[in-house]
Amino acid sequence: MAEHPLITLDDVDLSGKRVLVRVDFNVPVKDGQVQDDTRMRASLNTLHHILRGGGHLILMSHLGRPVEGEFDESLSLQPVADHLATLMKHKVVLCRDWQKQGVPPGGDIVLLENVRFLKGEKADDEALAKQLAGLCDIFVNDAFATAHRAQASTHGVARFAPVACAGPLLVNEIKALSAAFEHPARPLAAIIGGSKVSTKLTVLESLLEQVDQLIVGGGIANTFLAAAGHNVGQSLYESELVPNARHMLARAGQQGKLIPLPVDVVCAKSFSEDAEAFTRNVDSVQDDDLILDVGPKTADLYTEVLQNAATIIWNGPLGVFEFPRFGHGTQALVEAVSRSTAFSVAGGGDTIAAIARFHASDRISYISTGGGAFLEFLEGKTLPAVQILEETARAWQATARQE
Repeated sequence: MAEHPLITLDDVDLSGKRVLVRVDFNVPVKDGQVQDDTRMRASLNTLHHILRGGGHLILMSHLGRPVEGEFDESLSLQPVADHLATLMKHKVVLCRDWQKQGVPPGGDIVLLENVRFLKGEKADDEALAKQLAGLCDIFVNDAFATAHRAQASTHGVARFAPVACAGPLLVNEIKALSAAFEHPARPLAAIIGGSKVSTKLTVLESLLEQVDQLIVGGGIANTFLAAAGHNVGQSLYESELVPNARHMLARAGQQGKLIPLPVDVVCAKSFSEDAEAFTRNVDSVQDDDLILDVGPKTADLYTEVLQNAATIIWNGPLGVFEFPRFGHGTQALVEAVSRSTAFSVAGGGDTIAAIARFHASDRISYISTGGGAFLEFLEGKTLPAVQILEETARAWQATARQE
């Protein structure tokens, strides 16, 4: 076995082994039906690989944000189990009381109930982590989207499992993000959208040091517009972070980098899908306007920037794309990225939803399943769930050499 930072499924014998896989099945569910199974489909190759290798599959995931220690029927993984059975063409059993009764034997795929119902999950409780590790011969983390959290099902279990592996999805995520960020072809353009600068401020500051162009969207763009002296009316923005945005604009200018701001915007008088849409030049926004999208001139400006990029990193939409009247900017962005010859990596729930809505999923070089983990990777932070896999791999490889 060639040494590498992580143990993968290719390094282990799966035959007859109990394989516990941390997946990310945190998907939207409505009226007992999965609404978007993108994240589930991303895991299918991993699950089929383990079954072909003779492994007994035990899966665990979270769903939503329940009160820890309390069962909530509305956040049960039962609809996910039912949908997974259809995708896998294999029986899937939801196991709710595994702490008392264990995991049922047999050839069925077992899905543990929502791990966030378990007391101690978020705190990375050692006793819970040992219980989870006791269910398996091999632990596999294939949930990059949760890799930035040190929790019992992502971090603690890897400490105590006999063998802890990185799943193919997690490995591919790290490879794709590394290619896009650590050694990118240039020019490197980043698109960061979303409602709040505060949640992405450190990411923006870090990216500005790395990228050649930085496009901002949504409420983040409104904060930058205010920093540039424009009236944003009643739009969502963060007045206390205007000085930070102003500083970033100045720094970009000093470094010869581009933060292209909107030149026109689409406004409404109320936040409503049926609200009348007004396209205005950015210096004509009225005091009672809400900016809900970028205008066509801005969309053309961003398209031109992206046409010249060699690498594109994207997290967050440009506007309220869920409302058709205010989705044209995001649609134009999707089309620009998908037409580009650049290596493109997109991540985050809203970004994935926008790409799916405008039917471009097969034209993005790599779609990351991560949101927070995606951003923290870009920021250069250590991801706890990946770090523990690296530590266990070093220990395992050292033992293998001694044997």
